[in-house]
Amino acid sequence: MGTLDYLLQGFATALQWHNLLFAFFGVLIGTAVGVLPGIGPMSGIALLMPITASITSGLPAEAAATSSIILLAGVYYGAMYGGSTTSILLNTPGESSSVVTTLDGHQMAKNGRAGIALAICAIGSFAAGLIALIGLILLANPLASIALKFGPAEYTSLMLLGLLAVSGLGGKSITKALMMTVFGLLLATIGIDSVSGVTRFTYDMPVLYSGLEFLTIAVGLFAVGEVFKAILERESNDGEIAKITRIIPTKQDLKDSSLPIARGSVLGFFIGVLPGAGATLASFFSYIMEKKLSKNPKKFGTGAIEGVAAPESANNAAAGGAIVPLLTLGIPGSGSTAILMSAFIMFNITPGPLLFEEHPDVAWGLIASMFVGNAILLILNLPMVKVFAKVVETPAKYLIPLIIGFSFFGVYAVQFSVFDLGLLIACGVSGYFLSKNDFPIAPLVLGLVLGPMIENNLRRALTLSNGDVMIFFQKPLSLAFIIVGILWILTPLFLKLRGKKLILNEEG
Repeated sequence: MGTLDYLLQGFATALQWHNLLFAFFGVLIGTAVGVLPGIGPMSGIALLMPITASITSGLPAEAAATSSIILLAGVYYGAMYGGSTTSILLNTPGESSSVVTTLDGHQMAKNGRAGIALAICAIGSFAAGLIALIGLILLANPLASIALKFGPAEYTSLMLLGLLAVSGLGGKSITKALMMTVFGLLLATIGIDSVSGVTRFTYDMPVLYSGLEFLTIAVGLFAVGEVFKAILERESNDGEIAKITRIIPTKQDLKDSSLPIARGSVLGFFIGVLPGAGATLASFFSYIMEKKLSKNPKKFGTGAIEGVAAPESANNAAAGGAIVPLLTLGIPGSGSTAILMSAFIMFNITPGPLLFEEHPDVAWGLIASMFVGNAILLILNLPMVKVFAKVVETPAKYLIPLIIGFSFFGVYAVQFSVFDLGLLIACGVSGYFLSKNDFPIAPLVLGLVLGPMIENNLRRALTLSNGDVMIFFQKPLSLAFIIVGILWILTPLFLKLRGKKLILNEEG
């Protein structure tokens, strides 16, 4: 079967009535999650993962996995769109990737063009989703074919590159990001060693023999962590919400935003493919590019529609791009895709080159559902702009109990363990203090997910070479991944040191 046949088969799966429902509810919940400042796609996916597992339990294993992942992916790219609503209406970014949107989006709202700004975001999101889908179709099979030639040494180096990439771009401090990565890898070692049968860091507690449940830690760090933040810092949306009048963009608005949408989508997709680069970087780059290309750069920051269209398209395309390394190489491109990866593993499906051979229905069903989900997102959001604007006003006294209830129910439904509920609270407290002190949580998540895979491939590689570590440097691809990973960490440090020297020279 060719790529087109597999894609048509994927659409047949995605267009089944129950999968359409899952895609609909995924993008609906995702948009709501994105609209509520602070929750974010990672918290939303982590929160819904155990619930989707319960809902799909009556379906056959493969169908249950496909439906669950379609819903969670819908939450992912729905949240990327939803973050623009608060940026435009409240000047409060729903996600870090929506920070750039505040620059011109809120100015448009002040000028009475809030509805048009939100409509352009919806159109840009759809166009970006379409371009990301085409890129995913074109790159999926070639990358999977190349990855099939990878040995354990190449896989180990590639996964280390993924960890270093996220650490290099996570938070304000590379040192803190690396510390969190190592901590995630350490947490992944807890339990019985699958090869030797030796217990590691269990302290004779039987409940730890199977290791720490990823779901409990993810929900605790993200969702419950945000609850503690809301309670302890008494967060509220005190900003004045801009009024929405006209929603349909004019012909001139569409003309002005068409090229920025196209450029932002292409740039965002390729940045998203890079492990660790993420939607935030894509939105910043696309905004800078549009400002450079503009004949009148001074209008940026005063309500330029290009300043909304480009970054919003870029961050949505980056969300699609981040799924490419996840599906083809088994490497999450971001914290959100790391949680999506754990959803695959929860259903005993390992993302990577064999995914397209062993589980084509899941892989191509997900790819096709991204197009369906983006179409639903467009149809849903254009007429419901005013409704989602109301979600911004949700009082914390209603929102916090809901998040706590879903978190506890979800974790207990999967584990049936009181220990996990205690771990959930401990992770929530830890998540709050880590975020408060600028320790990025995404590297910890990646370390926890990739830790067992790195260990298994490392062992296999060393077994093949009789314990000789030079196997990682003798294989050309493995060596290339190691060099890129080192450069990824050293380049920002070098640039930072160079910047400090220039400042000292100027002062001297």
